[in-house]
Amino acid sequence: MSRGARLGAWRRGLHAETLCCWWLRLKGYRVLERRARTPVGEIDILARRGQILAVIEVKQRKSRDEAGAAVGAHQRRRLSRAARWILASRPRLARLSVRYDAMLVAPWRLPSHLTGAWTEDE
Repeated sequence: MSRGARLGAWRRGLHAETLCCWWLRLKGYRVLERRARTPVGEIDILARRGQILAVIEVKQRKSRDEAGAAVGAHQRRRLSRAARWILASRPRLARLSVRYDAMLVAPWRLPSHLTGAWTEDE
């Protein structure tokens, strides 16, 4: 992939994450962090609503089906490791229930928020 193509993909991803953050806020979530970097991986969005800490992976593709298929088993394991690292390093979040969500973005459509898209055991 050329440098220009990577830059375009990065910009589209950033736009999709921004759109998803606004959508989450409208749904009553408090976005705690975007692009949360840990030594074991990155979490696109960390959001809280009540006693739930949502670990959210954002995928943008040409269709929602393609976006949903883009969240593979390896990526789910990486997100689980990153979430455990964050909980261990931030005691104030450790008392919350963790839920793994996906937000799927397709052109000219509102984001689709899949709550509980997978569990840590998957």
